[in-house]
Amino acid sequence: MALPAQLRAIQHHLRTAQEHEKRDPVVTYYCRLYAMQTGMKLDSKTPECRKFLVKLMDQLETMKKELIENDSITQEVVGNAHIENYALKLFLYADNEDRAERFHKNMIKSFYTSSLLMDVLSVFGELSDEVGEMRQQQKTKQPASFHSALSYQKNFPPFSGKAIPAARSVPAVDLSLLNAKQQGGVQLSPEDFTKAQKYCKYAGSALQYEDIGTAIQNLQKALKLLTTGKE
Repeated sequence: MALPAQLRAIQHHLRTAQEHEKRDPVVTYYCRLYAMQTGMKLDSKTPECRKFLVKLMDQLETMKKELIENDSITQEVVGNAHIENYALKLFLYADNEDRAERFHKNMIKSFYTSSLLMDVLSVFGELSDEVGEMRQQQKTKQPASFHSALSYQKNFPPFSGKAIPAARSVPAVDLSLLNAKQQGGVQLSPEDFTKAQKYCKYAGSALQYEDIGTAIQNLQKALKLLTTGKE
């Protein structure tokens, strides 16, 4: 069943739930629980939203019965620890890759998923000090594409229950400006070229999730750096 437009804000949490269905059903359960609670606040009155949320409730009830012996489902304290540890694990992995300047799709996705799971932690109440500090670090030092992905969520297609195909092309960039500036004698340092490559990698990673807004923004940053020598 397609996600109603009114509930678009929960599409990424539902996608994360689907991705973890086999490898970590506890993550799937709490992502769907967060999506249901948030969806109820967004729109529980229009027929299409009510129908979608009822189906989501049924999924949760089924999962709860299937996982009746799992302490992470029956005991909120255990469930909270499970989701928090998983979010921290993803964040630390991505942060280490970022510090080592190893920029790749899995690093971007790990940052992004950890952020979604920090949203999910709200179903248990107030966030712990450790998670609160981690959220603040994402605000201050996360990769540009991750920050933009959060800002450009509206550019993602509605959740349909199907996996998103890998992007096959990148947005066209007007290279005439680049050529003109290069002829004007802009001097670029090796560090400038490295930064431009990084922005292009971020754009490529964003396209894996069909996030056109983020891809364009990072390509524009790369183009500006190459044409002016400034970020």
